[in-house]
Amino acid sequence: MATAKGSKPRAQRAKAAAPAGTPVKTWSGGKAGSATLDGAPLGDKVKVRLLREAVRMYEANRRQGTHSTKTRGETNFSERKPYKQKGTGNARRGDFNSPLLKKGGVIFGPRPRDYGWGMPRKALREALRSALAGKLRDGEVGTLKAADFGKPSTKTAATALAALGCDGSVCVVLPKQDETLWKSFRNLARCSVTRAGDLNALDVLANRHVVFVEDAWDVLMQRLAGAAS
Repeated sequence: MATAKGSKPRAQRAKAAAPAGTPVKTWSGGKAGSATLDGAPLGDKVKVRLLREAVRMYEANRRQGTHSTKTRGETNFSERKPYKQKGTGNARRGDFNSPLLKKGGVIFGPRPRDYGWGMPRKALREALRSALAGKLRDGEVGTLKAADFGKPSTKTAATALAALGCDGSVCVVLPKQDETLWKSFRNLARCSVTRAGDLNALDVLANRHVVFVEDAWDVLMQRLAGAAS
């Protein structure tokens, strides 16, 4: 297949993901260090088109769809005739609920509706793999140990994220529901907390950094591996 000069076939233009053993920053015992995450189950490419569709779906499902306008049958004005039918020189007018009058009904206005739509679960899991692969490739994934969180401490949480270099928004992924960790991170600006079992592609892409607590990465990989089998 012929291509323009300087361009590459579509298959070659796909961005390659990070290697299987990817070094990431880690935080434990008040010190920053490095660790290695196995990204082999995520694949070797970032599927941008699939990510776009998944994000559109998640955002559409978040819309409330409660917008509403009143038709002329729902407005509460008098139904009497404003003036007589003939002899005034004005256009014929039925009542004050007409859409042509101020505060009258709305023609074809928005009504409550459900904007949600769905995608196959297999596609959503593949979108999550691609999102994580892109974060690994860009060096925006970190891990931390929860040993220092004997009780809720926002100061400790902020120190840990600063040591990991999380200078923007961050998604903290917990292996399971943990009130101590959730209370520690919930008050930080631009910080969201979720479980490994609930993580999706939008959570990953909507934040600059993703931080996995304890064995949250292993729990997520087991979830993806079990879905693939």
